[in-house]
Amino acid sequence: MNRVTLADFAHARAGDKGNILSIAVFPHDAAHYAWLVQELTCARVAEQFATRRPSKVHRYELPNLNALNFVLEDALEGGVNRSCGLDRHGKSLSYLLLALNLPGPQD
Repeated sequence: MNRVTLADFAHARAGDKGNILSIAVFPHDAAHYAWLVQELTCARVAEQFATRRPSKVHRYELPNLNALNFVLEDALEGGVNRSCGLDRHGKSLSYLLLALNLPGPQD
């Protein structure tokens, strides 16, 4: 089975609230939304973010927008006021998700 990088098929936007990271993922082509729903699971996202040690990963499907939103609890080293990290807001962490390798879509 061919493996692909998520960035080849989607873009993402990250945000934060306290110690919670939120990442929305949008396929470049709406035809790939069903593939994203199938392959981009909470377990895969948790594994990709294992070094950030999220306590919980939630996935919200937004079919009207052809998007998935992932909420990672406790993934920002305590949040903006507590973290010594360079990106305390987690804005660049969408790139960590986009680097994920997945089984390719069956177009």
